[in-house]
This record gives sequence, structure tokens and C-alpha cells, in this order.
Amino acid sequence: MRVTRQTVAKLLVAVFVFNLVVMGVGAWYSAANAPPIPDSVTGPDGETVVTAEQIREGKVVFQQDGLMNHGSILGNGAYFGEDFTAQALDSKVQYMREYYAEERYGSSYEQLSADQKAAVKSQVERELDASTGGEGTVEYSAAEVYAHQQVRQDYVERYHEGSAEHGVPANMIDSEEEAKRFADFAMWTAWISHTDRPGSDHTYTNNWPYAPDAGNVPTAGTMTWSVIAMVLLVAGAGIGVWLYKSVELPEPETKGVTVPKPSELSLTPSQRAATRFVPLAALLFVGQVFLGGLLAHYYIERGDFFGLNELLGIDILSYLPFALAKTYHLDLGILWIATMWLGAGLFLPPLLTGYEPSNQGRYVNGLLGALLVVVVGGFAGIWLGAQGYIDGALWWIVGNEGLEYLEVGRLWQFGLLGGFLVWAVLVARGFKPLLDREAPYGLAHMILYAGGSIAVLFTAGMFYTPQTNIVTTEFWRWWVVHMWVEGAFEFFILAIVALTLVSMNLLSRRSAEKAVAFEALFVMGSGVIGVSHHYWWVGQPDVWLPLGSVFSTLELIPLVLILFEAINEYRALATSGTEFPYKLPFMFIIASGVWNFVGAGVLGFFINLPLVNYYEHGTYLTVGHAHAAMFGAFGFLALGMATYMLRITVRPDAWDETNLRRAFWLWNVGLAVMVFVSVLPVGFLQLEAAFTQNYAFSRSLAFYDSGIVQTLFWARLPGDSLLILGTVVFAYDVVKKRFRVRSVESDSAGEPTPVSERVMGGDD
Repeated sequence: MRVTRQTVAKLLVAVFVFNLVVMGVGAWYSAANAPPIPDSVTGPDGETVVTAEQIREGKVVFQQDGLMNHGSILGNGAYFGEDFTAQALDSKVQYMREYYAEERYGSSYEQLSADQKAAVKSQVERELDASTGGEGTVEYSAAEVYAHQQVRQDYVERYHEGSAEHGVPANMIDSEEEAKRFADFAMWTAWISHTDRPGSDHTYTNNWPYAPDAGNVPTAGTMTWSVIAMVLLVAGAGIGVWLYKSVELPEPETKGVTVPKPSELSLTPSQRAATRFVPLAALLFVGQVFLGGLLAHYYIERGDFFGLNELLGIDILSYLPFALAKTYHLDLGILWIATMWLGAGLFLPPLLTGYEPSNQGRYVNGLLGALLVVVVGGFAGIWLGAQGYIDGALWWIVGNEGLEYLEVGRLWQFGLLGGFLVWAVLVARGFKPLLDREAPYGLAHMILYAGGSIAVLFTAGMFYTPQTNIVTTEFWRWWVVHMWVEGAFEFFILAIVALTLVSMNLLSRRSAEKAVAFEALFVMGSGVIGVSHHYWWVGQPDVWLPLGSVFSTLELIPLVLILFEAINEYRALATSGTEFPYKLPFMFIIASGVWNFVGAGVLGFFINLPLVNYYEHGTYLTVGHAHAAMFGAFGFLALGMATYMLRITVRPDAWDETNLRRAFWLWNVGLAVMVFVSVLPVGFLQLEAAFTQNYAFSRSLAFYDSGIVQTLFWARLPGDSLLILGTVVFAYDVVKKRFRVRSVESDSAGEPTPVSERVMGGDD
């Protein structure tokens, strides 16, 4: 079956528009059906327990103090602390039982007889299950009032006074009053998790978290759509194989192809400037992996680091608490990958077109400087904001917005967006000769479309403020986080890989255009609406359950295509002659495809089955999926692009890839050890704990401190060490190679190269 570029391009546009329409209507519907924040909650005698304003203030405290990177809310956030929703619900159940045990029997709940416990337990479950309310006034029972007051006190003791055993430094929340407001916010999320949505037989969160003592068990829809997803999973794999075998798409071919040697390619000022992005990204990468090692160790010693507290008299928890370290770890991970991609996007245009716009190198250096300003400013703002040095409305504008993956203040987010737009302009300048002559579905256009989609989706993070309902906030936050990863970023990397293969003379431009458009059709078609699997348990309407089940399963199709592509690329590499000079960059591209299938495919689809996701949401199974997919797929691809840039720019007599190969294998082995020896086993134990007890226990300190889990945490050390060592070796080698870059010959800048002559010589 043959497909034309025009046909695939038209389908891609239609699918993208369809996705945006569906998600646009979904945005309106979700906002209209968001769980209400009651004007006030009163006790049985009419006294006010909490107001809507206090709940909203609690959300502000939650964000301002970076608590989403300590624990999670509605299952989203960090896994070091408890899930605040599940913990608040579990505490509410326990305190209500204590209230009724004392009121009825004058004793603690644990000292009651079996029959008395059963009576109290039944009373609490009925009371929570019968909860109703809306935007007006919600009336608590006396037991609920007591529970709410006790949870407030617990939060004051833990998050204001501090708790070393929980990894919480003193004054994490500055005042007792703010700690109480945070408790009010957490208790509201617990309330929507046990209160039925009007007109339905399930709660606002589709009965999540699993808490049978509060009446929360999986819904019938969760069961049904899990079965449907299993069927679609098998069908999706079959469709992916059929499409790969049926549609005639080109594959890389190294045999019999004249591949230009690095010495045959001239180096332009903008390309030399673009290589400066690589050592910067490498240093960011080093910072990220060292912080990752610290975060992993915090699960073993929550208030220390190999005894350094006592040895050096340094309270590491107060200087670098888990929440701050994780914030930097996440942001550095995004930044170093994005930095390498930005550099690659600026490096490729002169290679493909033989054209160097005037002052392009100067502008590239300026963009790099602006990126440094935004990174330093954003990171400083995070620390100042989280430490309480920025008061008033400015805390989330120039400080820390406090949402996972979107921690930096809004001003710095605009700075990143502006930088990306400048990058797009510079790329367009470089590709101008190609843009002028190719069709709208050409490769140069594709990379601009991909970059534009990243910028468009990033604007979704501007649609809320700290006072916005957390359910609405999470809706838009996942537009940025998930649609980047499953949609725009995938589109972007497909275009970058295609451009790289064209520059290696392994694919013709026409062939690459068709392949990119075809794979992007399925990536965008499944990944955009596929974001809805993040909406199942966060208070969104249950219409997202079928949509998320179907489209998350369909995401398997492009991953199967990418896996086959990686296999064929490996075969092409294995059969190539010794003259092929780009084996190492090619190896990174292959590794990216394999890890993408393992991380996003195998692990992603397992945890995205609704019934599995119901129990595992916010556990170490998600950690395994995230690390394998993010670093394994996007990270390896970025490293491959960096290696390719260095291969071309470093002087041929100074080129030595020994350290880069060492880093490659250290990363692959280290990632495999970390994921399969430590992270996933912990996740499966958490899944069992949630099955057999409840979700709150699977996220509790008691679970993390159990013997086998602590052993598995220690088992992560070899994998983390290999990853850190690989990154240090890479950074050392990159910095060294940056001093061995070829000189730019002023009279050759912008001259045709063997690649540009082939690309620009005709519509091949």
C-alpha cells in the first residue's frame, strides 16, 4: 500500500484539528463540572469549620511551599511523602472512629470488642458515603468536625514544626495558621473523594483513592474499560505491525550510499555557536543526576546523607529538603534535554541548505545567553519563593509556581516561551532556502510546526492562577506536561531524527518527509486526547474514562512503528561498512527507540489500564515508567544529537569516541539496573499493599520503612552510580572536545556542502 506525502499531510492536519476540537469541548465541559468548593462548612450546631476562602488559601500554601514536590495531591506530585488526599481521607476515617468509640463506649477504637468495632466502622462508612453538598453550605457531623480539627493539628506538628522521620524540615510551612490552611485544602480534596457527584453513583474522583473503610472501591466503569483497553491493546499491537508491513515507507540504508565524512563538511559560525549548547546541557545533566542520587538516598535516610549531618554538623535537610531537590532535579532534566534539542535545531539548517544568514552566529550566542539568564533567574526564584523571601502576589510570578514540572515562576515561563519563539525565528532564517522551495509538508516546515505546537501547548500553563480550583489547574497542567511528551515532543524528535538521517545521506528528503508525517499522524492522533488518562481520579467528569482508555491504548501504534524503525536502523548499522563515520550517534537513536517502546510502551500501557492505574496511581510503578520513557527515549535522542554535532565539529585528528561509548553503555546498564532491579519491584510491592490494605498505606512511612523495601532502595545504588559515572564521563569528554572544535573558515561560511547539494539539488 503506497501513500503520498500530500495524503498523509492532509490527514495529519485533520487529525490535529479534530484533537483540538475534542479537547477544547472537554475543557469547557470539565470546567462546568469541576467539584465545587463550598462557601462554608459548618458543624451540627451551626459554627463555621472552614470557608471557601480558607480552602483556596490552603492551595496557595501548597504551591508556595513546594509541597507538590514532597508528596502528592489527588495522586499527582512527588512520592516521598504521603498522598495528601489519601492521607487526609484515611485520617478522617480514623479520627471519626475514635470520636464514636469515645462517645458511645468511652474507650479508644482499638480497645473495642469486635462487635463494637464493626458498629463504629459501619457508622463512619455510612456517614461518609452519604455525604452531599455543593457550592453553598456543607454540614459536617460532630465526628467530621472533630476529625477536621485533629488533621489541622497533625499538619501543624508535621509541616510547621517539622518531622525528620518524614523528611520534613522545621518551618517548611512558615506559620501554624498556614499549616492549618493547607490541612483545610487537603481535607477538601478528601471530601470530594468520598462525596458522590450529583446524579451519579460514584464520587467526584471516581471513587479514588482505594479506601474501602470510606466506601471507596473501583467503579463498574473502571472494570469495564479495563477489559476494553486489554482488547484494544492487542488490537493496537496488531494494527501497528500491519501498518508497518503494509505501508511502503523508506528505511535507512547505509550500504551503497555515499556518506559525507565530517572533514568534507564546512563549519559555519552559527554551527560553532550551536555546539556551545552541548557543554551547557552536559553540566545541567551532571547537576540533575547528582540530585537524583540524593533523592534516592532520602528514601533511606530521610534526614541525613551517609552520616554527614553528625560528622560535619550540617543539617542537609534544612539546606536542601527533598521538595527543593526534586524541583531542581525535574527542571534540570527538562532543561538539559531541551538545550541539546535547541542546539541541534540550530546546527542542522546550514548543513542541509548550505546557507548561513548574516549574523546568525551572533544571534545564536545571544539566545544561549538569554537561556542562561532564564535558567539562573528561574532557579533562584524557586529557592527564594520556597524559602518565603518573596511575599505578596510576586511569589508565583518571579518565584516558584509550585506545580510539578511547572515549578518556575510565571515570568520565567514567559521567558522560556519567548526564547523558544526566538529559536523558531532563527531556525526559519537558516532554513529559508528550503522553506522557499519545498511544499508546506516539507521537512523544514515540519520542524517549525513541531516547535510551534510545543509553544502553543505551553500557553495552556497560563490559564490558571494559584487561586484556581486544583481540578481545573490539573486539567491545564497536564495539557502542558503530557501533550508535550506524547504529542509535540514526539513530533519534534521525529522531525529532528529525519533531518539527521537526511544529513547523513541515509534517507532522501522526500522519503523522510513521508516517514515523519506518517508517524506524526499516529503520535498526534493518539497522544493529544490520550492526555485524558490523567483525568480519571483528579475530580474530572467520568467521560474521560472511556476516552483515556481508548486513546492511551492507541498510543501503542506509533511506538510499535518506532520500535520496528529502531530494529531496522540497527540492522542497517550492523551491515554497514567501516567507512560509516556516524555509528555512535546512530546507536543513540536506536537506543532511544528501544527505550521508548519499553518505557512508554510496555510500562506505560501496563499502568494505564484503568483498573491497574486505580491502585498504582502515584506509586513507584509510575517512577519506573517515567525514568525509562523520559531519559531512555528523549534523553538518549538528545545525547545522540549532541554526539552527531560533535562528530562533525571536532577536528578529525582529535576525534576519539572512547569516552562517549563508555558513557553510552554506563547509561544503558545503569538505567536498566535502576528500573528493573529497584524501582519496579518497589512499585509492585506498593501495588500489592494497595490491593491488600488501602492506597494510603501503600504511600505511608510504614511501607517505605519496611525491610524488603529498604533493601530494594539500597539495590538502586549501583544503577544510580553507573548513571552518575556515565554523565560525569560524558561531561568531561564534551568539555574537552569543545576545545578541539574546527575553526570556521570565513570564506567557506555558507558554501554548499555534499549534503546541501543533494538536498537542494532537486526534489528528490
